[in-house]
This record gives sequence, C-alpha cells and structure tokens, in this order.
Amino acid sequence: MTTLHPLTQYTSTSHRMARRFIRRFIARPILSSVVAPSVEGQENVAGLEGAYIVVGNHSSHLDAPMMFTLLPSDITDNLATGAAADYFYRRRFVSKLTALFFNTYPIERKGKIKKSSGRGLKTQDGPSPAAGMTGRLLKAGIPILIFPEGTRSRDGRMGEFKAGAAALSQKLGVPIVPVALIGGYDAMPVGTFWPKRGRHRVKLVIGAPMHAEVDETVEHYNARIRACVAAMRATGHPHTGEGAEAA
Repeated sequence: MTTLHPLTQYTSTSHRMARRFIRRFIARPILSSVVAPSVEGQENVAGLEGAYIVVGNHSSHLDAPMMFTLLPSDITDNLATGAAADYFYRRRFVSKLTALFFNTYPIERKGKIKKSSGRGLKTQDGPSPAAGMTGRLLKAGIPILIFPEGTRSRDGRMGEFKAGAAALSQKLGVPIVPVALIGGYDAMPVGTFWPKRGRHRVKLVIGAPMHAEVDETVEHYNARIRACVAAMRATGHPHTGEGAEAA
C-alpha cells in the first residue's frame, strides 16, 4: 500500500514562520540586490483566504522568487507550488531546501513513478505517493501556484496556457488569481544561471480573482485567464479579470 506524500508541511505553523523568515531576511534582500523589483495590485487580494490558484506567465528562473517575495505575506504564508519529483525530490537535502524557500510539493512528469525513501523519492513501479497533490492541497484549503505555460519562454513571448488550472478552478469552485510577471526574461533569460548585471527592472502585477461563469467551457475560461495575464503584462497595470476577452 502506497503512503501518500504528507500535507503536514503545508499546514504547520513552524514551517510557515520559517518560510516567512527566509523570505524577509534572505530571499527578498537577495532579489533586491540583483534586480529592481516593484509590485502593483496588492489591493486585489486583500482579505483573500482559503484555497485559490495563483497563475502567472513563465519566462525566467526569477519567476518563482518574484512570486514568493513580492506577493503579500498573507498570500505567500500558505502558497504552495509544484516541483518536478524526478528532479527536486531525488535528494532529501534539495527537497528540504526548495520546500523552505518555495513551499514545494512533488509533481510527476514524463510518466515517472516515485516512491518515498530515506533519500527522497525514487523511481519504482506502483502508485505514486505524489499522486493528486494539487487537488489534495486545494481541498485542504491550501492555495497553490501554477505556471500554465508549463515551461519557460524561450524568446520572451508568452506561450499558450494549458487548461489544468482553469479545470481545477472550475471543478473545485476556487478562484484564479491572475499575475503578470514583467522583465524577468530580460533580466535572466533561459540559458543563464544568474541575473544580468545592472539590476534590471522587474514588476509583479496582481489582478482581481476570477471565477468560471455559469455554463462556461474550460477552454473559454482558460482563454479568459490568459487574456487577463496578457493584458496586465502589456500595460503593466492590474486588470479586473472578469472583463477580459478570450482571444
């Protein structure tokens, strides 16, 4: 019988306080030393509680650090994000480190199946302990972060959004929080391992929470979410979300 990956980390007060300390005294100072960050739209998520899905465009390794240091603390205190089980969860030290900085949970990719071990997760036939983590977290009231493009942009342009986040939002009745990340590609494009010199300007723009409309298809809802993120990315200002036109 397979033991599912525990949810203790995501509900623990001590874990939450440790992550808050790291964000404030380690991650945020490091980010501010290599880029010039700004954020707009915090009022759109004031008082937001429970489960929701933060979605954003993905163009740089700076995206996750930007999300976890620039979003309001009320959001990042509980926000969890998926990390490839076959890469980040092979070694216990790496998995613990990424969990502390980004509150990660394991997700499977390329059909690889994992099993818990003293050194992390290892490949083995059978059900995965990481199976269904995204849904389990949302049902437990834990908000999650998803980059719907699935991979970083290779040329700075925003790609198509996979419909997984929209489908989860619609199925579980949780809102989508659209976020646009601006400047990450110019500061740290694919193929680089550290931001360029000169403290490039980067910006996080937070839109108003979005919900699926009555009888709306997942495809149309997903297109509306993408249109909202694209509009904020183009203008550099928050969008209400609900008025975004699907492309």
